[in-house]
Amino acid sequence: MDAIKGNINSILNGYKQFTIPVYQRTYSWGIEQCEKLWNDIIEMQKNNRVGHFVGSIVNIAEQNMPTGVQKYMIIDGQQRMTTLTLLLIAIRDYGYKNEQDKSINPDGINGMCIKNEYAVGEEKYKMLLTQNDKEVLIKLIDRAPIDGVKSSKIIDNYNFFMKKIDSKELLPIQILEGIGKLQIVNITLDRTQDDPQLIFESLNSTGMDLSKSDLIRNYILMGLNPDEQESIYKNYWYPMEILFDYNKQSWLMDKFFKHFLTFKYGKIPVESKIYEEFKNHYKDKSYEAIVKLSDELYKCAKYYTNIYYANSGDKALDNIFRDIKSLNMDVASPLLIKVYYDYENNIISKNEFMEILSLCENYVFRRAICEIPTNSLNKTFNVAVRSIKDNDYVNSIKAFFVILDSYKRMPLDDEFVKELKNRDIYNMRIRNYILSKFENFNNKSHITIENFTVEHIMPQNKNLSEAWKKDLGENYREIQKEYLHKIGNLTLTAYNSEMSDRSFQEKLNMTGGFKESALRLNSYVVKQTTWNKNTIDERANELCELAKSIWQYPELSEEEKNKFLSKNEDEIYSIDSYEYINEDNIVLYKALDKRILNISPDVKREFKKLYIAYKFESNFVDIVPQKSKLRLTVNMKYEDVIDPYGICIDVTNKSTWGNGEIEIYYDDINMLDNIMDIIKQSYDKQYLSVL
Repeated sequence: MDAIKGNINSILNGYKQFTIPVYQRTYSWGIEQCEKLWNDIIEMQKNNRVGHFVGSIVNIAEQNMPTGVQKYMIIDGQQRMTTLTLLLIAIRDYGYKNEQDKSINPDGINGMCIKNEYAVGEEKYKMLLTQNDKEVLIKLIDRAPIDGVKSSKIIDNYNFFMKKIDSKELLPIQILEGIGKLQIVNITLDRTQDDPQLIFESLNSTGMDLSKSDLIRNYILMGLNPDEQESIYKNYWYPMEILFDYNKQSWLMDKFFKHFLTFKYGKIPVESKIYEEFKNHYKDKSYEAIVKLSDELYKCAKYYTNIYYANSGDKALDNIFRDIKSLNMDVASPLLIKVYYDYENNIISKNEFMEILSLCENYVFRRAICEIPTNSLNKTFNVAVRSIKDNDYVNSIKAFFVILDSYKRMPLDDEFVKELKNRDIYNMRIRNYILSKFENFNNKSHITIENFTVEHIMPQNKNLSEAWKKDLGENYREIQKEYLHKIGNLTLTAYNSEMSDRSFQEKLNMTGGFKESALRLNSYVVKQTTWNKNTIDERANELCELAKSIWQYPELSEEEKNKFLSKNEDEIYSIDSYEYINEDNIVLYKALDKRILNISPDVKREFKKLYIAYKFESNFVDIVPQKSKLRLTVNMKYEDVIDPYGICIDVTNKSTWGNGEIEIYYDDINMLDNIMDIIKQSYDKQYLSVL
C-alpha cells in the first residue's frame, strides 16, 4: 500500500485513467455536497490559506503498462474525484466560452486533467464512470449534445458549478488555483498484498456514507473477477436498479432488501443490521451462487416496484396496487412479494392473486377505520407468509386473518360499519381513497379522483343560511357539528367553488349541480328534496351497507376455518393435566393466574405440555408446576430486570423449560406482589415494543 499526499492535478496528470468498478454505487453527490466544496474553495482563497484537506482516494493499480495508459480502479473516493472532475470541466468550458479571458487555458486543463492526449477509444478519458453516468460524463468531456437524459446528478452538478463560475464570486483563475490547493491523500493498493473487500468495509464500517443496498451490491460483486462482475451487473443488478425511481433509489432499495430478507427467512431485520443479516444468509460467493441470488433478487425487486409504482402493465392489477399505495401498506410487502412470486410461477391464478391483494387491503382499511394501532402490522404480515398452505392457498390466508384476535383482529362487519358511519372521514388522510372506492366499485367507467374535490353537502360555514337552518331544524348547530365531516355528508364534485355554501335546492339544480352529476355517489342525493339529519343518516347507512361489499370480510365456513386452526392446546391440556399441581401449590397458582390475566385483556393463557404460557406479543412469563412450588421463567434479559427483592435467578445460557433468562421460585403467597412487579416489567417491555 502506497499513500502519497498530493492534489487533483498531480493525481490526474500523466497518462492515467481512473475507472469505477460496477459494484460501486452510481454518482450520488448532490448540490449540498457541491456547495460545501465550493464554499471551502471560496473561504480558502479569500483567507489566503495555503491548502485545504478534502479526503482520500483509494485505488488499485492494474498491471503496470510499459507504454500506454496506466489504469487505476477506485474503490473509495469516487464521489470527490468525480465532483472535482466536473468542476475542472466547468472551468475548462468557461475558458472555451470566454476566449478573451487569457487567464484560463482550456486546452491545458483538458490535456492535463480531463483527457489523455493521443490516446484512442475510451482510454482517452481520465475518468470513466459506470452505466448512464459514464455516457453523460463522456458527453460533457467531449462537449457533445446531451439528449434524452431525464435526471442526472452529473448534469445538475456541472450546471451548478457553471453558474457559480459565472457569478464571479471569485475570478476563474482564483478558482483554478483553489482547486490546485485542495489536498488529497492518494492510496494505491497492491492486489497481491492488500484485500480490497476488507479495506472497503473498514473505510465504510459505520455505514454512514453508503446505503444498505450499496453495501450489499459491493458485497455481491467485489469478490468476482472483472468479467463476472460485468456480467452480473449488466444482466441483473443494473436492470434491478433502474426499476427504482432515480431520486428514491437508495432508500427504497434499502426497504426492498429488508422486505426480501423478511419474506425469505421469516425474521424482520433491524434497520441498522440489514447488511449484516444479508451477509449471514449469503456466504456462498461462488459465481453460480451469485447468479442464482441475483436472478431471485431481480424478480422480487420487479414484483416490489410493480406494486409500489403500480406499473405492472396489467390494468386490473395496477388498480389494486394504487389502492394499496394509498393505504401506505408497505409493511405488507413480505406477504405481497410472496404471493406475487407464486402468481408469476403459476402456483396461484390471477383471480386468486387479486383476491389475496384485496383481502390484505380490506384488512388494513377496516383496521384504519376502527382506529386499531398499526405498530404490529409488520409482524402480522410476516407471520402471514408462514401461514400459507400451498394445497389450499387462498383459504389459508383467509383463515389467518379471520383467526386473528385482540389488537391484531380484522374488525367484523358490525364494528366496521359502526365506526365508518361515525368517523370524521373528511380529515382522514385517505378520504379521497375512500370516496373513489365507493364511486368505482363494480363500475366499468372508473373516475380519476384527482379530477374532483370533496364536497360537504351540508356546508362547513358556521354561519349557515336561513334555508339551511330551516332544513336542519332548530338544532342546526349541533347537527352541523356532529354530521359535517361524516361519510353521509360527503361527496365528490367538479364544482366545489361554485356550490360553496348554497342551499341544498340550489346545489341540486344549478349548472353542474347534483342533478347533472353522473357520479354514483350522488345517486341518493339527487332523489332528495331536503338535506337534514335523517337524510345524512339514511345515506350513511346505504354507503355503509355498500362498504361491507367493497371491503369484504373473508367468507369462510366454520368447517374451512377449523381446518386451519392450530391444535388448541387449551382443549388438550388444563391445569389438572400437570402431575405436580396439588393442594400445596394450587392456591399459589390461582392467585398468580388471576393477577397475570388482570394485567390486560390482551393477555392470553395457553396450557402447554410442560408449562403454562402467558402471552402478549409472545410469551412474557411461563409457569412450570413443581411438587410444592411453582417455577416461573420470565422472558427478559437478566441484565435488564430491576429486582430490589433479590428473587430473580440468572439462567442465561442454561437449558430450562420456558422462555427467558430469569427464573423465580414461588412458594409463598406473600411473594405475590414482588413477583408481579417482575412479571409486569416483562409485559411492559413487550407492550412498548409494539407501540
